[in-house]
Formats: sequence, structure tokens, C-alpha cells
Amino acid sequence: MTFLTGWGRTAPTPARLARPRSAEEVAELVRRAPGRGVAARGLGRSYGDAAQNAGGLVVDCTALTSWSLEESTGLVTAAAGLSLHDLMAALVPRGWFVPVTPGTRHVTVGGAVAADVHGKNHHVDSSFGAHLTSLTLVTAGGASRVLTPADDLFWATVGGMGLTGVITEAVFRCIPIETSRVRVDVERTGDLDHTLETMTATDDRYRYTVAWIDLLARGGRMGRSVLTRGDHASREDLPRGARGGDPLAFAPGSPLKAPPWAPNGLLNPVTVRAFNEAWYLKSRPGSLVQGLGPFFHPLDFVGGWNRVYGSRGFVQYQFLVPFGREATLRRIVSRLSAENVVSFLTVLKRFGPGTPGMLSFPAPGWTLALDIPAGRRGLAGLLRTFDDWVAEAGGRIYLAKDSRMAAATMAEMYPRLAEWRKIRDEADPDGVFRTDLARRLSL
Repeated sequence: MTFLTGWGRTAPTPARLARPRSAEEVAELVRRAPGRGVAARGLGRSYGDAAQNAGGLVVDCTALTSWSLEESTGLVTAAAGLSLHDLMAALVPRGWFVPVTPGTRHVTVGGAVAADVHGKNHHVDSSFGAHLTSLTLVTAGGASRVLTPADDLFWATVGGMGLTGVITEAVFRCIPIETSRVRVDVERTGDLDHTLETMTATDDRYRYTVAWIDLLARGGRMGRSVLTRGDHASREDLPRGARGGDPLAFAPGSPLKAPPWAPNGLLNPVTVRAFNEAWYLKSRPGSLVQGLGPFFHPLDFVGGWNRVYGSRGFVQYQFLVPFGREATLRRIVSRLSAENVVSFLTVLKRFGPGTPGMLSFPAPGWTLALDIPAGRRGLAGLLRTFDDWVAEAGGRIYLAKDSRMAAATMAEMYPRLAEWRKIRDEADPDGVFRTDLARRLSL
């Protein structure tokens, strides 16, 4: 047995781990499923218990890494265990970029489908599932099925957190690019209202937008932010000194290593307030050209950064509230600020239309994501209060980030849950596919 956790490093559970080298081996493992069921796992970047299966079998798909590109159209066929990091390293020099990337490139293609990941471009390009043309799924009993957007099981699988089967392959369209750089505009806002107004007025000018929020700022500065907006740079956008080289060169480099251990409490109101002040002042308004790594994946420059939260780990809380319910967002930010809640990284984005994924998280509205050290006194009660506020506003919590939500809360937030259960039960009547998240949320 191997103990597994999510990226937040909370609630480890033991499971038997298998690492198949082909889709056929995946099917054989599913056919021999143990009584506690089977769960698929990629690079373990879900923050909670989505890729854990206490006492059962966990299928590590990271050896499934084949891929191909149709050069004329940007259509990629990729095995589920291929990381976005490796895919970008191959695609960018050929003039293509993945259609959607979350805040880390160290996620697998299968994980991107199962969580229907979103990025800074959701208001323009929606989430990962919107770019899929087909996927291959090993279902209960070991059968392999090719699904398209015309199939209900396709949309039960996109955002379905691995509970309909094991994804072994996906086909999706990528974005053409001229360079491996991003043309970036930076702007500072003085408070939360200014942030919301600016994003509403200007987001449609950019393909990628995000706001970093200072949660520890109070009074008239509450919710002050640094807005970073960008588009893929053309050759003409490059500084003159950089135009002579290869405009598509992509070398994100080896990350710095976080220390193997860090004391609990290293991230506290004093240290994080100092960081926030320095980051806000450092982020001078203006325009610049950045590499893909610094713009999309700044945390990837520190390998194992999750260890900085100490042995107790951390909780990521990401919620969505629809447009028109900004009062709930303000209420939550105000409460976090008043209670000195420490969050090393807090980001706000605007979502556009979502996919038809039945358990997919994104929908038109605002999403706020924050990391909170686990073990903070009163944290469980505070987040339960936020759950209630979000549910009342017609919002939801992101399953790929969740580690503590109650089953009744989840059912209230996801109105298509009954429809998803019906399709899942038809595909897996004996409940072969199980995870700790599924048990906790009564899925």
C-alpha cells in the first residue's frame, strides 16, 4: 500500500498503486477491479482527495504519454498521462499552444479533461472541454469507448472527476502562435470595487486576464489588486534585441526546489502582509513582454512549493458566484480581511460561458481562489459559512480544489447532479470507479 494525498497534503489514505504502460493494461486493471474500486490519477495536482482511493486501486496514468499533431490544423491527439509541460515543450516550437492551461503546466491531459480545467482565458475560450473533439474512456468491465460531444457520457466525463471511467486519450484543437512570448499590461487598483469595475470594462480587450488580490489590506484599500492582462505576442511585439533569435524558443528552465520541510506557521499575517506590500509596490503599471512560463505558471518556478505550508498542508478554497451577485464576493473578501486570513496566493478571474459538462465548475461569473494553511483555528466553520453564502448566491465550489465540502452542499450547488448520476450509473452500474472525494460527497 502507498499513502497518497492531493497537492494540499491533507488527509493521506493508503491504496494499491499500479502504473500501466498502455491503454490495454488500463483495461485489464479495470477488469480485475478490487472490492474498493478503481481511481485514476495523473500528477496529483488536484488539491484535495479527488485522486485518492482508500483501500482500493489507484491507476497512475503517467506512463501513457504518446501524442501526435496535425500540423495544418493544430489538432492534437494525446494520451491521458502526457503532461501539459511536455506537450508545450513539443508544441510551442512548432507554433502551437494548448487551448487552456491552469496555473500549473504540471497536470496531465486526462486530469485537464476530468476537472475541465480553466485558465486566464475562460472569458474568451471557455474551459478545456470546449476544445475537445473526442476522448477515449475505459469503462466498467474494461471496454474502451470513443466518445464525442454528441454523447451524454462525454459530458458526464468532462468535469466528472474520473468517476465515469479511466480517460486514456483525448483529441483537441490548439491555438496558433507566432512567438513564445506574451504581450502584457499591468495595472494596479486601489480597492475591490475598482478591481471589479476595471475587469468588467477591459477584460474583453485581452485573451488572458487575472487579478491578484491583497486579502490582508483593510479599510479603503480592501481588495486592492494587481491586474495582469495579455495576448500572445507577434514577432513585431518582440524587443528589437530579441528579434534575431528563434521567436518560438521555449525553455522554461529547471525550477528552484522548495525546502524539504518548512515549519508550520511560516506563512502568517506578518510574513504574508510583508510579501503582499512588496508585491503590490513591485508590480508597476505598464506594458512588457514576458515568457510563457512567467506569465502563465509563476509558481512552477518553485518545485514542491506546497511544502512551504508546513506538515499540516493547506486548503485551497475556490468558489464561483454569478454576475449580479457581486455582493457575496464582497462579503467574503471583507470577512477574510477582517479575520486576517492568510492566503499566499489569491486570484480573481471572470468566467464566460461554460461547457455542457454536468459537473463542470465554470459558468458566467466571478471566481476567487485562495490558499489557506490547514490547522488555522476556526477555519472549518468559516469555510462552512462561505459555502452557505455561495450556495445562496447560486454559486459553487470547484471539485478539483475541494477537500472538505459536505455532500448536501455539493448537491445544492450542482443542479445537474441527478442527471450526471443517472448517466454514470448506466455506464458503471456496479460502482467500479470510486475515490475518496466520491465517498465524501456521496457521489
